[in-house]
Amino acid sequence: MMNLKSPLWAETLKMRRSKVPLFTSIGFLILPLVGGLFMIILKDPEAAKSMGLISTKAQITAGTADWPAFFNLLTQGTAIGGAILFSIVTTWVFGREFSDRTAKELLALPTSREATVTAKFIVIAVWTIFLTVAMFLVGLIVGALVDIPAWSGELLGSSTVNILGSTLLNMILMPYVALLASTGRGYIPPFGWTILMVALAQIAIVTGWGDWFPWAVPALFGGAAGPRAELLGTHGYVVVLIAGILGLAATFYWWRTADQTR
Repeated sequence: MMNLKSPLWAETLKMRRSKVPLFTSIGFLILPLVGGLFMIILKDPEAAKSMGLISTKAQITAGTADWPAFFNLLTQGTAIGGAILFSIVTTWVFGREFSDRTAKELLALPTSREATVTAKFIVIAVWTIFLTVAMFLVGLIVGALVDIPAWSGELLGSSTVNILGSTLLNMILMPYVALLASTGRGYIPPFGWTILMVALAQIAIVTGWGDWFPWAVPALFGGAAGPRAELLGTHGYVVVLIAGILGLAATFYWWRTADQTR
């Protein structure tokens, strides 16, 4: 049976001693704060203009000052911005071993490589879920302070599903970032991959093929192009799952066969 205690402890210790968790938290928490600012502008455009704020941009982005618009902004930020932020987390967890030149020692340890990779993915999962939940809770507080209308328990439930679902779909695709951080032995290849996938996802959505392109599915799930039921069928979730499994298998295979002397 795989022993995860030591590698999990090691990965958690690395995270605790780094400033990356703090920076990623700040980066994701900007989303509800900016959303709250848009709500303030939309509630009183004239007052916003007198303060030097641009109401047109806020209106284009959010639409109206109510909870549905605010939750929609948080969902889209999670689906699209989360893909980038979660990639940063994954890149750091896997890529730092090469930038810090500790990969040789890590690969030579008696701890199984499968346990090391599993521990890394567990840390990434916990980390991204924490970021999402923290962002959502801050969003609820900001929305309450701004006092926007149209709140309902049903809306809260559906928005929670949208945000957590988008997060989960993004997480399933993170093995590709981990693989490129490993094979590329650093940060640049996975960053390039992330930018490429985000761009291709937008193109796939615009051309109507987003439901067949795994990296576009999180945005479609969050309602980026319209109602989810009209744009995303069962096959969309299947292609994400298949892509995630293939990426996971490739990552484990690379770490299992990697040469620690190189």
